[in-house]
Amino acid sequence: MRNRAAAFLILFAVLTMSACGFQLRGSATGAGLPFKTVYIGLPDTSALGTELKRYIRASNSTTVVSDPKAAEAVLEVLSESREKAVLSLNSQGRVREHALFYKLRFRVTGTAGKELLPPTDLVLKREISFNESQVIAKEKEEEILYRDMQSDLVQQILRRLSALQTA
Repeated sequence: MRNRAAAFLILFAVLTMSACGFQLRGSATGAGLPFKTVYIGLPDTSALGTELKRYIRASNSTTVVSDPKAAEAVLEVLSESREKAVLSLNSQGRVREHALFYKLRFRVTGTAGKELLPPTDLVLKREISFNESQVIAKEKEEEILYRDMQSDLVQQILRRLSALQTA
């Protein structure tokens, strides 16, 4: 009897969620971009540019081109910076916590320079504790957090690109 009630509740919850239009966000892999070609205004040595191009190429519906004149959309990165700020100090005045910031400002233009997305700021923040006896480990943790923030930025950019209207 108890198993039937639990199964009924689960079935009811699933049906209710699907009836209201709920859908998991999933991964923004570049699918559904509203243009066939895009130019990414980042150098080939940029880790952010490489990851962004990889996700767009994986979509199979949009091609990354090397000439901005041949693209339906041009993503221009206006600024990109990584910053580190002190959050708190211990009783001896030594750093106990840092805040890591990854800031990106970009815009998207279409054919004939038409602005599809005005300059947009994305700012990500992560907090990290600091321990003097584990400096190397904390430096590695900082690198991992910046890499994670970069992946989050790529997903946010792709979601914004897929929401654009080209017409």
